[in-house]
Amino acid sequence: MWLLWLLSVAIAACLAVAFRYLVYKPLPAAIRQQGKILLLNDIFHFFNGLAFVREWLGYGHHIAFLRNPSEIPGTIKKSKTETDKDGLVVSITAFDGVPVRVYQPPPKAGENRLKRGLLYMHGGGWAYGSPDDEEYDYNSRKASKELHMVVVSVDYRMYPETCFPVAYQDCLVAAKHFLSPEVLAKYGVDPLRVGVAGDSAGGNLSAALTQTIATDDSMHVKFSVQALIYPALQALDFNTPSYQQNRDMVILDRSFMIQFWLQYLGGDLSLKPRLLANEHKYELSPELRARLDWTVLLSPEYQKGFVPARIEGKKMKHVGLLDAIPTLLDVSASPLLAEDKVLAKCPKAYIMTCEYDVLRDDGLMYARRLRDAGVAVTTEHHLDGFHLCFILTKGFFGVDVGVRSFNSYLRWLRDNL
Repeated sequence: MWLLWLLSVAIAACLAVAFRYLVYKPLPAAIRQQGKILLLNDIFHFFNGLAFVREWLGYGHHIAFLRNPSEIPGTIKKSKTETDKDGLVVSITAFDGVPVRVYQPPPKAGENRLKRGLLYMHGGGWAYGSPDDEEYDYNSRKASKELHMVVVSVDYRMYPETCFPVAYQDCLVAAKHFLSPEVLAKYGVDPLRVGVAGDSAGGNLSAALTQTIATDDSMHVKFSVQALIYPALQALDFNTPSYQQNRDMVILDRSFMIQFWLQYLGGDLSLKPRLLANEHKYELSPELRARLDWTVLLSPEYQKGFVPARIEGKKMKHVGLLDAIPTLLDVSASPLLAEDKVLAKCPKAYIMTCEYDVLRDDGLMYARRLRDAGVAVTTEHHLDGFHLCFILTKGFFGVDVGVRSFNSYLRWLRDNL
Protein backbone atom coordinates (compact mmCIF):
# COMPACT_ATOMS: atom_id res chain seq x y z
CA MET A 1 0.00 0.00 0.00
CA TRP A 2 2.73 2.47 0.94
CA LEU A 3 4.46 1.83 -2.39
CA LEU A 4 1.29 2.88 -4.21
CA TRP A 5 1.12 5.99 -2.05
CA LEU A 6 4.74 6.91 -2.85
CA LEU A 7 4.07 6.29 -6.53
CA SER A 8 1.04 8.57 -6.36
CA VAL A 9 3.07 11.32 -4.70
CA ALA A 10 5.85 11.01 -7.29
CA ILE A 11 3.43 11.17 -10.22
CA ALA A 12 1.60 14.12 -8.66
CA ALA A 13 4.88 15.98 -8.18
CA CYS A 14 5.79 15.40 -11.83
CA LEU A 15 2.38 16.68 -12.94
CA ALA A 16 2.78 19.80 -10.80
CA VAL A 17 6.20 20.50 -12.30
CA ALA A 18 4.82 19.95 -15.80
CA PHE A 19 2.02 22.43 -15.19
CA ARG A 20 4.47 25.04 -13.92
CA TYR A 21 7.00 24.81 -16.72
CA LEU A 22 5.02 23.57 -19.72
CA VAL A 23 1.59 25.20 -19.35
CA TYR A 24 1.81 28.48 -17.46
CA LYS A 25 3.61 31.59 -18.60
CA PRO A 26 5.45 34.00 -16.28
CA LEU A 27 3.17 36.16 -14.16
CA PRO A 28 2.55 39.75 -15.29
CA ALA A 29 4.86 42.26 -13.61
CA ALA A 30 1.89 44.12 -12.09
CA ILE A 31 1.12 41.15 -9.82
CA ARG A 32 3.05 41.48 -6.58
CA GLN A 33 4.20 38.82 -4.11
CA GLN A 34 4.58 36.40 -6.99
CA GLY A 35 6.47 33.81 -4.98
CA LYS A 36 3.46 33.16 -2.75
CA ILE A 37 1.10 32.93 -5.70
CA LEU A 38 3.29 30.54 -7.65
CA LEU A 39 3.82 28.37 -4.57
CA LEU A 40 0.06 28.26 -3.92
CA ASN A 41 -0.51 27.33 -7.55
CA ASP A 42 2.12 24.57 -7.38
CA ILE A 43 0.62 23.16 -4.18
CA PHE A 44 -2.82 23.07 -5.78
CA HIS A 45 -1.57 21.29 -8.88
CA PHE A 46 0.41 18.84 -6.76
CA PHE A 47 -2.65 17.84 -4.75
CA ASN A 48 -4.82 17.90 -7.86
CA GLY A 49 -2.41 15.55 -9.58
CA LEU A 50 -2.29 13.33 -6.50
CA ALA A 51 -6.09 13.25 -6.43
CA PHE A 52 -6.28 12.17 -10.07
CA VAL A 53 -3.74 9.40 -9.44
CA ARG A 54 -5.79 8.20 -6.47
CA GLU A 55 -8.91 8.20 -8.62
CA TRP A 56 -7.06 6.20 -11.29
CA LEU A 57 -6.04 3.71 -8.59
CA GLY A 58 -9.68 3.32 -7.56
CA TYR A 59 -9.73 5.45 -4.39
CA GLY A 60 -12.72 7.59 -5.28
CA HIS A 61 -13.38 10.82 -7.15
CA HIS A 62 -10.49 13.31 -7.19
CA ILE A 63 -12.66 16.23 -6.07
CA ALA A 64 -13.93 14.34 -3.03
CA PHE A 65 -10.33 13.77 -1.99
CA LEU A 66 -9.36 17.41 -2.37
CA ARG A 67 -12.11 18.59 -0.07
CA ASN A 68 -11.91 15.77 2.49
CA PRO A 69 -11.03 17.29 5.90
CA SER A 70 -9.47 14.04 7.12
CA GLU A 71 -6.91 14.07 4.31
CA ILE A 72 -6.33 17.74 3.54
CA PRO A 73 -5.12 19.84 6.49
CA GLY A 74 -6.25 23.38 7.24
CA THR A 75 -10.02 22.93 7.37
CA ILE A 76 -11.92 23.75 10.53
CA LYS A 77 -13.57 20.96 12.47
CA LYS A 78 -17.31 21.23 12.76
CA SER A 79 -19.00 22.05 16.03
CA LYS A 80 -22.60 22.88 16.83
CA THR A 81 -22.08 26.27 18.48
CA GLU A 82 -19.07 28.19 19.69
CA THR A 83 -18.41 31.61 21.16
CA ASP A 84 -15.02 33.20 20.59
CA LYS A 85 -13.10 35.42 22.98
CA ASP A 86 -14.77 38.54 21.55
CA GLY A 87 -18.27 37.16 22.07
CA LEU A 88 -18.94 36.25 18.41
CA VAL A 89 -21.32 33.27 18.27
CA VAL A 90 -20.88 30.79 15.42
CA SER A 91 -23.60 28.20 14.92
CA ILE A 92 -23.78 25.20 12.61
CA THR A 93 -27.43 24.76 11.74
CA ALA A 94 -29.80 24.32 8.81
CA PHE A 95 -32.19 26.70 7.07
CA ASP A 96 -35.12 24.62 5.87
CA GLY A 97 -32.84 21.61 5.44
CA VAL A 98 -29.88 23.47 3.88
CA PRO A 99 -26.70 23.47 6.02
CA VAL A 100 -25.52 26.95 6.96
CA ARG A 101 -22.97 28.55 9.23
CA VAL A 102 -24.38 31.55 11.12
CA TYR A 103 -22.15 34.28 12.59
CA GLN A 104 -23.78 36.51 15.22
CA PRO A 105 -21.75 39.55 16.29
CA PRO A 106 -20.99 40.23 19.95
CA PRO A 107 -23.50 42.58 21.58
CA LYS A 108 -22.62 46.26 21.76
CA ALA A 109 -23.14 48.10 25.03
CA GLY A 110 -26.17 50.36 24.72
CA GLU A 111 -26.86 49.19 21.15
CA ASN A 112 -30.51 48.19 20.73
CA ARG A 113 -31.12 48.75 17.05
CA LEU A 114 -31.51 45.91 14.57
CA LYS A 115 -28.41 44.54 12.84
CA ARG A 116 -27.37 44.16 9.23
CA GLY A 117 -27.78 40.73 7.65
CA LEU A 118 -25.79 39.10 4.85
CA LEU A 119 -26.27 35.81 2.98
CA TYR A 120 -22.91 34.64 1.62
CA MET A 121 -22.13 32.00 -1.03
CA HIS A 122 -18.55 30.72 -1.22
CA GLY A 123 -16.63 30.17 -4.45
CA GLY A 124 -14.86 27.08 -5.74
CA GLY A 125 -16.27 26.31 -9.19
CA TRP A 126 -19.42 24.72 -7.74
CA ALA A 127 -17.14 21.83 -6.74
CA TYR A 128 -14.78 23.05 -4.02
CA GLY A 129 -14.97 25.29 -0.98
CA SER A 130 -17.02 25.37 2.19
CA PRO A 131 -18.09 27.85 4.87
CA ASP A 132 -15.83 25.80 7.16
CA ASP A 133 -12.70 26.57 5.14
CA GLU A 134 -10.28 28.68 7.13
CA GLU A 135 -10.27 31.54 4.62
CA TYR A 136 -14.05 31.83 4.39
CA ASP A 137 -14.53 31.36 8.11
CA TYR A 138 -11.99 34.11 8.87
CA ASN A 139 -13.58 36.57 6.45
CA SER A 140 -17.08 35.83 7.78
CA ARG A 141 -15.95 36.39 11.35
CA LYS A 142 -14.24 39.65 10.42
CA ALA A 143 -17.26 40.93 8.48
CA SER A 144 -19.64 40.03 11.30
CA LYS A 145 -17.55 41.77 13.96
CA GLU A 146 -16.56 44.89 12.03
CA LEU A 147 -20.02 45.60 10.60
CA HIS A 148 -22.05 44.28 13.55
CA MET A 149 -23.72 42.01 11.03
CA VAL A 150 -25.32 38.57 11.06
CA VAL A 151 -23.58 36.56 8.34
CA VAL A 152 -25.14 33.37 7.00
CA SER A 153 -22.70 31.31 4.93
CA VAL A 154 -24.44 28.63 2.85
CA ASP A 155 -23.03 25.11 2.58
CA TYR A 156 -24.72 24.25 -0.71
CA ARG A 157 -24.34 20.90 -2.48
CA MET A 158 -21.77 20.61 -5.25
CA TYR A 159 -20.27 18.52 -8.04
CA PRO A 160 -19.66 15.56 -8.36
CA GLU A 161 -22.56 14.65 -6.08
CA THR A 162 -24.91 17.06 -7.85
CA CYS A 163 -25.02 19.53 -10.72
CA PHE A 164 -27.19 22.49 -11.74
CA PRO A 165 -29.72 23.47 -10.53
CA VAL A 166 -29.12 21.89 -7.10
CA ALA A 167 -26.62 24.47 -5.79
CA TYR A 168 -28.87 27.31 -6.95
CA GLN A 169 -31.93 25.68 -5.40
CA ASP A 170 -30.14 25.09 -2.09
CA CYS A 171 -29.14 28.76 -1.94
CA LEU A 172 -32.65 29.87 -2.89
CA VAL A 173 -34.17 27.77 -0.11
CA ALA A 174 -31.69 29.22 2.40
CA ALA A 175 -32.35 32.76 1.12
CA LYS A 176 -36.11 32.50 1.45
CA HIS A 177 -35.75 31.05 4.93
CA PHE A 178 -33.38 33.83 6.04
CA LEU A 179 -35.60 36.54 4.54
CA SER A 180 -38.70 35.34 6.36
CA PRO A 181 -39.83 37.85 9.01
CA GLU A 182 -39.71 35.20 11.75
CA VAL A 183 -36.08 34.27 11.10
CA LEU A 184 -34.94 37.87 10.73
CA ALA A 185 -36.61 38.66 14.05
CA LYS A 186 -34.93 35.65 15.66
CA TYR A 187 -31.49 36.96 14.73
CA GLY A 188 -32.33 40.63 15.29
CA VAL A 189 -31.82 41.60 11.64
CA ASP A 190 -33.33 44.71 10.10
CA PRO A 191 -35.48 43.56 7.14
CA LEU A 192 -34.47 46.71 5.25
CA ARG A 193 -30.75 45.91 5.60
CA VAL A 194 -30.28 42.41 4.24
CA GLY A 195 -27.69 41.82 1.53
CA VAL A 196 -26.40 38.94 -0.56
CA ALA A 197 -22.80 38.35 -1.60
CA GLY A 198 -20.48 35.74 -3.03
CA ASP A 199 -17.20 35.23 -4.85
CA SER A 200 -16.61 33.47 -8.18
CA ALA A 201 -19.15 30.62 -8.38
CA GLY A 202 -20.71 32.15 -5.26
CA GLY A 203 -21.01 35.43 -7.17
CA ASN A 204 -22.90 33.53 -9.85
CA LEU A 205 -25.29 32.11 -7.27
CA SER A 206 -25.70 35.52 -5.61
CA ALA A 207 -26.61 37.23 -8.89
CA ALA A 208 -29.07 34.47 -9.78
CA LEU A 209 -30.68 34.63 -6.32
CA THR A 210 -30.95 38.40 -6.50
CA GLN A 211 -32.81 38.23 -9.80
CA THR A 212 -35.17 35.52 -8.57
CA ILE A 213 -36.00 37.23 -5.29
CA ALA A 214 -36.33 40.66 -6.91
CA THR A 215 -38.99 39.39 -9.33
CA ASP A 216 -40.86 37.21 -6.82
CA ASP A 217 -43.98 39.13 -5.77
CA SER A 218 -44.62 36.65 -2.95
CA MET A 219 -41.46 37.78 -1.14
CA HIS A 220 -42.22 40.58 1.29
CA VAL A 221 -38.57 41.07 2.28
CA LYS A 222 -35.99 41.32 -0.48
CA PHE A 223 -32.25 41.90 -0.67
CA SER A 224 -31.36 45.58 -0.40
CA VAL A 225 -27.84 45.17 -1.87
CA GLN A 226 -25.79 42.62 -3.80
CA ALA A 227 -22.01 42.30 -3.69
CA LEU A 228 -20.45 40.20 -6.44
CA ILE A 229 -16.76 39.33 -6.24
CA TYR A 230 -15.24 38.34 -9.62
CA PRO A 231 -18.49 36.55 -10.49
CA ALA A 232 -18.90 33.87 -13.19
CA LEU A 233 -21.99 35.08 -15.04
CA GLN A 234 -22.10 33.37 -18.43
CA ALA A 235 -20.90 30.25 -20.22
CA LEU A 236 -21.69 31.31 -23.78
CA ASP A 237 -18.58 33.23 -24.76
CA PHE A 238 -15.19 31.96 -23.69
CA ASN A 239 -13.45 34.36 -26.04
CA THR A 240 -14.00 37.65 -24.22
CA PRO A 241 -10.88 39.83 -23.91
CA SER A 242 -10.29 38.64 -20.34
CA TYR A 243 -10.55 34.99 -21.39
CA GLN A 244 -8.08 35.67 -24.20
CA GLN A 245 -5.70 37.76 -22.12
CA ASN A 246 -5.66 35.37 -19.15
CA ARG A 247 -6.09 32.06 -20.93
CA ASP A 248 -2.95 30.64 -19.25
CA MET A 249 -3.13 32.51 -15.94
CA VAL A 250 -2.24 30.70 -12.70
CA ILE A 251 -4.95 29.69 -10.20
CA LEU A 252 -7.74 29.79 -12.83
CA ASP A 253 -7.06 29.47 -16.53
CA ARG A 254 -9.52 29.34 -19.42
CA SER A 255 -9.52 25.55 -19.75
CA PHE A 256 -10.09 25.05 -16.02
CA MET A 257 -13.02 27.48 -15.99
CA ILE A 258 -14.69 25.70 -18.91
CA GLN A 259 -14.24 22.43 -17.01
CA PHE A 260 -16.02 23.94 -14.01
CA TRP A 261 -18.90 25.11 -16.20
CA LEU A 262 -19.31 21.72 -17.88
CA GLN A 263 -19.36 19.97 -14.53
CA TYR A 264 -21.86 22.40 -13.04
CA LEU A 265 -24.20 22.31 -16.03
CA GLY A 266 -24.16 18.52 -16.28
CA GLY A 267 -22.57 18.55 -19.72
CA ASP A 268 -20.55 15.75 -21.27
CA LEU A 269 -16.90 16.51 -20.51
CA SER A 270 -15.97 15.34 -24.01
CA LEU A 271 -17.57 18.57 -25.32
CA LYS A 272 -14.83 20.67 -23.74
CA PRO A 273 -12.80 21.14 -26.97
CA ARG A 274 -15.87 22.52 -28.73
CA LEU A 275 -16.49 24.99 -25.92
CA LEU A 276 -12.84 25.98 -26.06
CA ALA A 277 -13.44 26.71 -29.77
CA ASN A 278 -16.39 28.90 -28.70
CA GLU A 279 -18.68 27.18 -31.21
CA HIS A 280 -21.81 27.51 -29.09
CA LYS A 281 -21.87 31.32 -29.11
CA TYR A 282 -22.95 31.30 -32.75
CA GLU A 283 -26.07 29.27 -32.03
CA LEU A 284 -27.53 32.14 -30.00
CA SER A 285 -30.32 34.33 -31.26
CA PRO A 286 -29.34 37.95 -32.01
CA GLU A 287 -31.32 39.05 -28.93
CA LEU A 288 -29.39 36.77 -26.57
CA ARG A 289 -26.08 37.52 -28.21
CA ALA A 290 -26.64 41.24 -27.59
CA ARG A 291 -26.91 40.60 -23.84
CA LEU A 292 -23.27 39.51 -23.74
CA ASP A 293 -21.83 41.42 -26.67
CA TRP A 294 -18.55 42.60 -25.20
CA THR A 295 -17.80 44.76 -28.25
CA VAL A 296 -20.66 46.97 -27.02
CA LEU A 297 -20.69 46.36 -23.27
CA LEU A 298 -16.99 46.82 -22.59
CA SER A 299 -15.14 50.11 -22.83
CA PRO A 300 -12.14 50.21 -25.21
CA GLU A 301 -9.69 50.03 -22.27
CA TYR A 302 -10.99 46.55 -21.48
CA GLN A 303 -11.41 45.38 -25.06
CA LYS A 304 -7.63 45.83 -25.40
CA GLY A 305 -7.66 45.38 -29.15
CA PHE A 306 -8.98 41.80 -29.04
CA VAL A 307 -11.53 40.69 -31.64
CA PRO A 308 -14.42 38.22 -31.37
CA ALA A 309 -13.77 34.67 -32.51
CA ARG A 310 -15.19 33.71 -35.87
CA ILE A 311 -16.47 30.34 -36.98
CA GLU A 312 -17.15 29.18 -40.52
CA GLY A 313 -20.80 29.07 -41.57
CA LYS A 314 -20.47 25.47 -42.75
CA LYS A 315 -19.24 24.40 -39.32
CA MET A 316 -22.00 26.33 -37.57
CA LYS A 317 -24.67 24.14 -39.17
CA HIS A 318 -23.40 21.11 -37.29
CA VAL A 319 -22.75 22.53 -33.84
CA GLY A 320 -25.80 21.64 -31.73
CA LEU A 321 -24.11 22.44 -28.42
CA LEU A 322 -27.17 24.19 -27.03
CA ASP A 323 -29.14 21.01 -27.63
CA ALA A 324 -26.43 18.92 -25.95
CA ILE A 325 -26.23 21.30 -22.97
CA PRO A 326 -29.62 23.06 -22.72
CA THR A 327 -28.73 24.47 -19.29
CA LEU A 328 -26.35 26.88 -21.05
CA LEU A 329 -29.39 29.06 -21.72
CA ASP A 330 -30.85 28.93 -18.22
CA VAL A 331 -30.75 32.42 -16.71
CA SER A 332 -30.39 30.91 -13.23
CA ALA A 333 -27.07 29.50 -14.43
CA SER A 334 -26.03 32.48 -16.57
CA PRO A 335 -27.42 35.65 -14.93
CA LEU A 336 -25.89 37.86 -17.63
CA LEU A 337 -28.63 36.56 -19.97
CA ALA A 338 -31.40 38.16 -17.88
CA GLU A 339 -33.83 40.54 -19.57
CA ASP A 340 -33.53 44.26 -18.91
CA LYS A 341 -36.87 44.30 -17.08
CA VAL A 342 -35.49 41.73 -14.61
CA LEU A 343 -32.27 43.64 -14.04
CA ALA A 344 -34.24 46.84 -13.45
CA LYS A 345 -35.82 45.28 -10.35
CA CYS A 346 -32.48 44.33 -8.79
CA PRO A 347 -30.98 46.25 -5.85
CA LYS A 348 -27.87 48.39 -5.97
CA ALA A 349 -24.71 46.44 -6.59
CA TYR A 350 -21.02 46.26 -5.79
CA ILE A 351 -19.00 44.36 -8.39
CA MET A 352 -15.32 43.62 -7.86
CA THR A 353 -13.13 42.55 -10.78
CA CYS A 354 -9.45 41.73 -11.22
CA GLU A 355 -7.27 42.55 -14.19
CA TYR A 356 -5.65 39.10 -14.33
CA ASP A 357 -8.78 36.96 -14.17
CA VAL A 358 -10.65 35.18 -16.97
CA LEU A 359 -13.90 36.30 -15.29
CA ARG A 360 -13.06 40.01 -15.36
CA ASP A 361 -15.31 40.83 -18.31
CA ASP A 362 -18.29 38.89 -16.94
CA GLY A 363 -18.40 41.32 -14.02
CA LEU A 364 -17.76 44.40 -16.15
CA MET A 365 -20.47 43.49 -18.66
CA TYR A 366 -22.96 42.81 -15.88
CA ALA A 367 -22.17 46.17 -14.28
CA ARG A 368 -22.85 47.90 -17.62
CA ARG A 369 -26.14 46.07 -18.12
CA LEU A 370 -27.30 46.84 -14.58
CA ARG A 371 -26.47 50.52 -15.03
CA ASP A 372 -28.28 50.61 -18.36
CA ALA A 373 -31.31 49.15 -16.56
CA GLY A 374 -31.20 51.97 -14.01
CA VAL A 375 -29.49 50.16 -11.12
CA ALA A 376 -26.86 51.98 -9.05
CA VAL A 377 -23.58 50.09 -9.41
CA THR A 378 -20.20 50.55 -7.73
CA THR A 379 -17.34 48.82 -9.53
CA GLU A 380 -13.96 48.14 -7.97
CA HIS A 381 -11.25 46.99 -10.37
CA HIS A 382 -7.87 45.84 -9.07
CA LEU A 383 -5.11 46.30 -11.63
CA ASP A 384 -2.86 43.93 -9.67
CA GLY A 385 -5.65 41.49 -8.82
CA PHE A 386 -6.03 37.85 -9.78
CA HIS A 387 -8.65 35.18 -9.22
CA LEU A 388 -8.82 33.96 -5.61
CA CYS A 389 -7.08 37.03 -4.15
CA PHE A 390 -10.21 38.12 -2.25
CA ILE A 391 -9.88 35.26 0.24
CA LEU A 392 -6.10 35.48 0.64
CA THR A 393 -6.29 37.88 3.57
CA LYS A 394 -4.33 36.16 6.34
CA GLY A 395 -1.50 33.80 7.17
CA PHE A 396 1.44 32.90 4.96
CA PHE A 397 -0.56 33.15 1.73
CA GLY A 398 -2.11 36.50 2.62
CA VAL A 399 -1.39 39.08 -0.11
CA ASP A 400 -1.70 42.85 -0.21
CA VAL A 401 -4.36 42.89 -2.93
CA GLY A 402 -6.37 40.34 -0.96
CA VAL A 403 -6.43 42.50 2.18
CA ARG A 404 -7.11 45.62 0.12
CA SER A 405 -9.97 44.08 -1.86
CA PHE A 406 -11.64 42.59 1.20
CA ASN A 407 -11.41 45.88 3.10
CA SER A 408 -12.92 47.75 0.14
CA TYR A 409 -15.82 45.29 0.12
CA LEU A 410 -16.37 45.85 3.86
CA ARG A 411 -16.32 49.63 3.41
CA TRP A 412 -18.94 49.44 0.70
CA LEU A 413 -21.19 47.25 2.83
CA ARG A 414 -20.75 49.62 5.79
CA ASP A 415 -21.79 52.58 3.64
CA ASN A 416 -24.60 50.91 1.70
CA LEU A 417 -26.19 48.24 3.89
